[in-house]
Amino acid sequence: MTRQAARPSAGEMTGAPIGFAEFVALIAALMALGALGIDSMLPALPAIGEALGVANENARQFVITAFLLGFGVAQLAHGPLADRFGRRRLLICALAAYAVTNVAAAMAGSFTLLLAARVVGGAAVAATRVASIALVRDCYHGPAMARVMSIAFIVFMIVPVLAPTLGQGVLLIGDWRAIFWVIAGMTLIILAWFAIRMPETLDPADRQGIAPARIIAGWRQAIVDRQSLGYTLAGAALIGALYGYINSIQQVMYDTFRRPEMLAIVFAATAATMALANLFNARLVMRLGSQRISHVAIMGLIAASAVHLTMSVAGVETLLTFAIVQAVTMACFGLATSNFGAMAMENMGRIAGTASSVQGFTTITVGTIIGAAIGQAFDGTTGPMSAGFLVAAVCALALVLVTERGRLFQPA
Repeated sequence: MTRQAARPSAGEMTGAPIGFAEFVALIAALMALGALGIDSMLPALPAIGEALGVANENARQFVITAFLLGFGVAQLAHGPLADRFGRRRLLICALAAYAVTNVAAAMAGSFTLLLAARVVGGAAVAATRVASIALVRDCYHGPAMARVMSIAFIVFMIVPVLAPTLGQGVLLIGDWRAIFWVIAGMTLIILAWFAIRMPETLDPADRQGIAPARIIAGWRQAIVDRQSLGYTLAGAALIGALYGYINSIQQVMYDTFRRPEMLAIVFAATAATMALANLFNARLVMRLGSQRISHVAIMGLIAASAVHLTMSVAGVETLLTFAIVQAVTMACFGLATSNFGAMAMENMGRIAGTASSVQGFTTITVGTIIGAAIGQAFDGTTGPMSAGFLVAAVCALALVLVTERGRLFQPA
């Protein structure tokens, strides 16, 4: 099934080629594969380091960072491919490649080979982000797109809630290599679901050639558009703080609070507040608008991270206060980033794949660099992590102010 070439007006919902509930669930499953490749690793980092001779605990974070680098950089290629060959063909090939790279990671005999497999695996699964956003943009527009993305994020956020528990569960019956085998198997299941149920959504009239001049023109369009660039950079700052949290959380639980058994529980609790925030957003975005919700969320994120940093510096933080304040921080993060992504794509309809790739490359790559810096700054306290959230939120607010020409809580 294909869509008509005519573009919907702002806020109009056109509809997906399969049932709404199944469409959202499939989009969430595709997006979740990348998160699964990150979060299920957290409990296994000490075992990986011990098995492959990595004594430096901070160096073990490169298992996460390598995956994210591949995930970010490859999006520049996936976007033009999605606009040329369609969303369906790209995703089928990418999912098959992701399954293979997880098998390679499971069989890696050295830390270097594992990191290489992780980079390639991240590059393969990056197609799920680019093509999934393009799929949604093919079918929905404006606040309707933000609503679909928010609902998908609710399902998607089940993965961060469950992935560390999955990793710990696998470690109870096998070693860290078994986690990669499980991810490969889940990838093949989602590949079969997508191949059987999802037709192509890209209108043949909208297919774009692979000519370098056209690709560069598409990149330029995504970069020079004020809303696209501004909200992409704001999202990159916040994603950097998130990656700093992901890089640090295992050591925070093991070294700062000395409660390794609480890793999955605390991580799940903070992820759950993100899911609830997206549920809230899905219900209200059509009425209040993306700008108003996300701008209020940025203010809340600044306040929560400032409180967190103050508690850390004062030395009065406990595991309970850490979990509570971080849960509030992640809820504000979820409200901001889900709307930032939709607003960045608002003017990118005809080049959705290429625009999504540029935005994804910028967001993930810049975020990975910021997150790696935060993670490598870990000093046995939560100070670097909470400071990272505060600085990122302030930078995001500054970028939003520039993008909206000084006007908050309403479209410029």
